[in-house]
Amino acid sequence: MKNILITGQPGVGKTELTRKLFLVFKEFNPAGFFTSEIMENGERTGYEIENLNGDSRVLAHINMKSKYSVGKFKVDIKGFEDFLQNMMLKEKKTGFYILDGIGKMECESKKFSKLIVELLDADKPVVATIPEKGTGLISEIKKRDDVRLFELTPGNQDLKLKELTLVIRDLLLE
Repeated sequence: MKNILITGQPGVGKTELTRKLFLVFKEFNPAGFFTSEIMENGERTGYEIENLNGDSRVLAHINMKSKYSVGKFKVDIKGFEDFLQNMMLKEKKTGFYILDGIGKMECESKKFSKLIVELLDADKPVVATIPEKGTGLISEIKKRDDVRLFELTPGNQDLKLKELTLVIRDLLLE
């Protein structure tokens, strides 16, 4: 099974774990993105998306104008899709994909939803974060035969980092 999904409660460290895995396997030319919270005055006001080269843009914000929303956040679907286009996810030298994450906001985009299925079906490994709870595409992806689910909890980050490092190394060196 070449697709690895990291799940767990919000705030448990899924993004931090994928960032560490990215550093461990950097020489395999991963492609993908990280999502991080935007905090203002101690309050979460939005989310930012960043590609693996460090380019970033706002994905969602409470003050953004958009017809798409998830909870109190307005989502910039067009900006997200342009951002995906520029990441060149189909590059030949890419060894695997890191996608943080397959969440409700990202799944608002039809292009992303189609892309994620294409990547999971393709021959290169995918390492992605996915929420514990979710319907539609999120639950469909978790039910696939070609995915392994790793659950992150407040006490097991170091253990999961070691475990995932071994599993991913085996996938990349097959």
